[in-house]
Amino acid sequence: MLKKIFTLFCCSFAIIVFSQDFYSKLREKYWVYEENDPRAFVFINQCISKAKSEKNYKELFQAYKDAILYSENKKMAYADSCIIAAKNSEKNDLIGDAYLSKGAIYYFNQRKFQYALEEYLKAYEYLKDSKNEFLKYQNIYHIGVVKSYLGYYDEALKIFNECIEFFEAKIDGGFNKNIIFNNTKGYLNSLHQAIICYQMLGENEQANNLLNIAETKIPKTKDFNLEKSYFTKSLGVSEFKNKNYTKAIQYFDQALPELIKVNDFTWVSYIYFYKGKSYELLGNLNLEVENYRKVDSIFNKNKFILPELRSNYEELIGYYRKENNHKEELYYTNQLLKVDSVIASDFKHLSTRVYKEYDTKTLLETKENLEKTNSYSKLLIFICLVIITALGIVMYYRIRKQKNIQKNYDDLLIKLEESNQAEETAPIVKPEVVETGDKNIKFDSSIVEKLLNDIHAFEKKQGYLEQGLTLKKLSEQFKTNTSYLSQVINEYKGSNFNTYINILRINFATQKIYNDKEWRKYSIEHIAAAAGFSNRQSFSNIFLEQNGIRPADFIKKRIKELEDQDLSKL
Repeated sequence: MLKKIFTLFCCSFAIIVFSQDFYSKLREKYWVYEENDPRAFVFINQCISKAKSEKNYKELFQAYKDAILYSENKKMAYADSCIIAAKNSEKNDLIGDAYLSKGAIYYFNQRKFQYALEEYLKAYEYLKDSKNEFLKYQNIYHIGVVKSYLGYYDEALKIFNECIEFFEAKIDGGFNKNIIFNNTKGYLNSLHQAIICYQMLGENEQANNLLNIAETKIPKTKDFNLEKSYFTKSLGVSEFKNKNYTKAIQYFDQALPELIKVNDFTWVSYIYFYKGKSYELLGNLNLEVENYRKVDSIFNKNKFILPELRSNYEELIGYYRKENNHKEELYYTNQLLKVDSVIASDFKHLSTRVYKEYDTKTLLETKENLEKTNSYSKLLIFICLVIITALGIVMYYRIRKQKNIQKNYDDLLIKLEESNQAEETAPIVKPEVVETGDKNIKFDSSIVEKLLNDIHAFEKKQGYLEQGLTLKKLSEQFKTNTSYLSQVINEYKGSNFNTYINILRINFATQKIYNDKEWRKYSIEHIAAAAGFSNRQSFSNIFLEQNGIRPADFIKKRIKELEDQDLSKL
């Protein structure tokens, strides 16, 4: 019974591992595409289909989340599917993340702040106790954006500074590239929002300091073109405030293409407004009005405008009044009334919700945490004891691990020595002495003899070091078919093709590391590539499986062994 349970567990574990590898490989194929590129769905739909069939709701959630990124017109539909998958997973972090994603669509793609806030507050309920700090700060960041939109710049600035501190700590050091990428995005977006707050508060020196920091921190890759455009836009605002209007316009024109590309109509309209103000102060009336009219065109299409752009309409009304163009004056007067209606509606709803559902709850949670402080002090000694015990256990297992590594290293040295002796004394196999009677071979012995000769030459020339080598490629080199070659390898080498090649490669790498001091200077990636492996991880895993020790540990032990030998000679 126990054997059956163990077998079932191993099979389930293997299925999970291989499934994860399937999804990862597909993601690698579509991550090369830019946002809103429908070509990604060739692979995303495969992820969705497989995850549905397996009822793997975690992967289904991720597939729908990726679909949001690459979809042009169905982002909201995929967001709803993302929420359903997350709820089926029964994992609060995924549910909170799904609501965040839907809120981001309302915020970024539609600028419907009321709907966005509703999703952020739902996410907050799922994430407030989460151990995933990144998601918590991502949620807090979006609530900060709502506060900034409402004009609560001091409160928003406090949130953005907290986010800056959190994200910045995760963009350097020993984190994997995905963590660094996501936190760099979070850091730069928080930096941008803080700059906006400082500029709106008239604290231009602080804004300029952050702009200088941004210039040194932003990566020089196309993945961060959008963030670079945000900072370029803010540089334009800074030059405008310093009355360098021509320079401001240059910065605005540099920022526009990328913002238009991603349809960030909020900041596009913001730029047109400040370009209009710049041309007004430069005395270019035609370009002033042209840019103000562009702001109105964006409002008509999206029914959204930042409150600080309201004066755009006052300027247009004043201009057409002077021109005695009563038709245009009336039009822009009606437009101003619509703008005021949108802004008033947003402010009434948002200010109430953000106060009741976020600010008040945050205060109550702080109060509850303070009340718990006394009870925490009673646990302090117990926690210290637990930590000391845990450290002791860690040290014990660390020492035991080192002993196991040493034992496996010693065993490998014996194996190497036996292998070297066997090679020195092994007779050369001649074609005529090949026996097939006791082998399970279904074809002529002459073919077997030829293939064994080919294999011998292949091993001697180290043909197994070629990356991407397959049974088909090798059979073509030997001018035979895959079935014959596979049977000969199985019968005479005692393993299937892949295992056979891996054994040769690992033996080659092991001998090189042991005997060649230059190889011990190489990185594991370099050694893996030189031994014919396509990546470090598969090389390391197969090396461990075959030799009982990881290549990094083997290198360290060999270096230490040689150093000890040198010391003993002194």
